[in-house]
Amino acid sequence: MPRLPSLYISHGSPMTALNPGLVGERLAALAARLPRPRAIVMASAHWLTHQPVVGGHAQPPTIHDFGGFPEALFDLQYPAPGDPALAQEIAQRLTAAGLPTATDPQRGLDHGAWVPLRFLYPQAEIPVVPLAIQPLLGPAHQFALGRALAPLREQGVLLIGSGSITHNLHDWRSYQDGKEAPYVRPFIEWVEQRLQADDSAALLDYRRQAPHAAQAHPSDEHLQPLHFAMGAAGSDALGAQRIDAGIDAGFLAMDIYRFDGADAQLLSAD
Repeated sequence: MPRLPSLYISHGSPMTALNPGLVGERLAALAARLPRPRAIVMASAHWLTHQPVVGGHAQPPTIHDFGGFPEALFDLQYPAPGDPALAQEIAQRLTAAGLPTATDPQRGLDHGAWVPLRFLYPQAEIPVVPLAIQPLLGPAHQFALGRALAPLREQGVLLIGSGSITHNLHDWRSYQDGKEAPYVRPFIEWVEQRLQADDSAALLDYRRQAPHAAQAHPSDEHLQPLHFAMGAAGSDALGAQRIDAGIDAGFLAMDIYRFDGADAQLLSAD
């Protein structure tokens, strides 16, 4: 079985599920170019815990973890199976790496997981195992989680971090008229440059080194899935490929990153 990449996906607003726009196209095109995974591990910015936890539900329910949206959004389901055996293996691998991990047999798929998966694998037939992140423990901790699970890529497991490359909800109504938040492009360009240089030290220290870091991310949880994907990339981190999926609502950059070596084909925006 060919080695799968690790991915970082900007999942955007829950409304992406109904109005996918460019990111829906990019995710569908990305899935078409990947070997078919036997399972998916999804580290979402919407499952936050103090210590590592992995979801062990055999049939994870679809979690509608939001409010104030159209009823049609609450009607959507993503009925992918889980993989309790893989969940146990993940917990064992993380614990062996010095990251003691619990399992949650009831955990479902939050919108950070099921919204992008609807466009990657719309048939919902590939098992999905959710993985919590621990933003209070910092980017290096997320990197370590990914690094401990990197060998699963050799076994047909697709490792995904789902967040948002910029995420400042205070700007929700500030850029609805076609304007673009001035901090977005400097921040995403810095991330791309540091990834292309394989400068993991700078990326782990982004709060001090990146331009406009506090504006792009008032809190850490939506960027830390990128650190998970970087760790999961292992020796392929230098092959980070940016997939430009536009900027939603003027402040939510929808960048996707694929980590699997310099020969991966970059999908660029037209």
